[in-house]
Amino acid sequence: MIVDDTSIQELRGRLGGRVFLPGDEGYDDGRKVFNAMIDRRPALIVRCKGVADVIAAVDFAREASLLVSVRGGGHNVAGHAVCDGGAVIDLSAMKSVRVDPRSRTARAEGGSTWGDFDHATQAFGLATTGGIVPSTGIAGLTLGGGIGYLNRKYGLACDNLLSADVVTADGEFLTASATENEDLFWGLRGGGGNLGVVTSFEYEVHDVGPVLGGELVYPLDQAEEVLRFYRGWSSEAPDEVRADATLLSGPEGPCLAIIVCYCGVVAEGEKVLQPLRQFGSPMMDAIAPVPYATVQNLLTEVFQPGLRHYWKSGFVREFSDEAIGAIVDSFATAVPPPFAAVAIEHLGGAISRVGEGDTAFSHRQATHSLLVLRVWQDPAESAENMAWGRACYDAAEPFLDNGVYVNYLGDEGEARVRAAYGASYERLVEVKTRYDPTNLFRVNQNVTPV
Repeated sequence: MIVDDTSIQELRGRLGGRVFLPGDEGYDDGRKVFNAMIDRRPALIVRCKGVADVIAAVDFAREASLLVSVRGGGHNVAGHAVCDGGAVIDLSAMKSVRVDPRSRTARAEGGSTWGDFDHATQAFGLATTGGIVPSTGIAGLTLGGGIGYLNRKYGLACDNLLSADVVTADGEFLTASATENEDLFWGLRGGGGNLGVVTSFEYEVHDVGPVLGGELVYPLDQAEEVLRFYRGWSSEAPDEVRADATLLSGPEGPCLAIIVCYCGVVAEGEKVLQPLRQFGSPMMDAIAPVPYATVQNLLTEVFQPGLRHYWKSGFVREFSDEAIGAIVDSFATAVPPPFAAVAIEHLGGAISRVGEGDTAFSHRQATHSLLVLRVWQDPAESAENMAWGRACYDAAEPFLDNGVYVNYLGDEGEARVRAAYGASYERLVEVKTRYDPTNLFRVNQNVTPV
């Protein structure tokens, strides 16, 4: 869409931040996101400096009938941070994090990443459940639920959300919490980006000192045996531990890696992890007491921006021997060069003790999720790599629930969107209809208002 110069100049006059148009220096950098598969050209990018800029940008886009996308960390695999021909409301310059160690709370602006958040909170020996890669934005992760290495002990990121400041589709600034705009607060905790632009998040934070963390690596021919042991061990593990089992093809060839984070007394963690560490014949055992940030950075190299990503995901319904055999066989039959993975993520614990209807994230009883991901560089190899990802997912699908973690969902159609929101979908429609009746915020896993 072409926006006239007069309107752009009026917008610039209302902003403390900047507007980038096609051809401007900084425009191409502003439209780049984590997944290099995404190559979209917005009509303008509004890089906001604060809440007043966000209000101005929302008003401008609504009055001009522009398509709107909202950029926090820009890490979403589907690329919903940018759109073609519309307005990008870019929060990436809004990154401040303020920690109050006395009240055990932290407030972070919507452009912050988990790296920003952990840097600020760990100065006080505090943290909350956040993404497992520092470059992940706090906004997208929290709004989609928010799994991470602390999720079994402290719940999802959205379970630790105390309040949120939101600019709604009509340009109104609201605070949502358990006592204020409660329906909006419910919807923000798992409803994705459907309900407005969240300019800041207030979280409960917890004591998180050194953790017992790292990885065990097994040769691929031990994968089925180790996964059968992992199935029982992980299901009985205490809340302090999250352990993710991942079939991966890395620079040194295919293997099974189990990444562990035990958040608690290290001596107790040693006892809990001992059966896992003694099982089989691992090629590497790199588990040790380390700073929490060390575990948070274990996958940084894999998830560096600028690579091409394809993901398919679901929650595990049946973790049977048959399921394990099918997953390992599909991975081992045609293992591509790096990087490819089938990750089994450890859920349960505190996540399951929140009521299914208490937040918009409704998949509370899932004990594990499965994520097939493929990462590559050459655009000419895209079809081949996506086909590999689909084949691995197809092998696992008979053992998965209908639901899917919304933050892992690509553009897979309305049925999958409904599956992502699950039992919360109809209530989300009601909340969406109240706060965004014209569906201004629709570049997301969209809930259509009535």
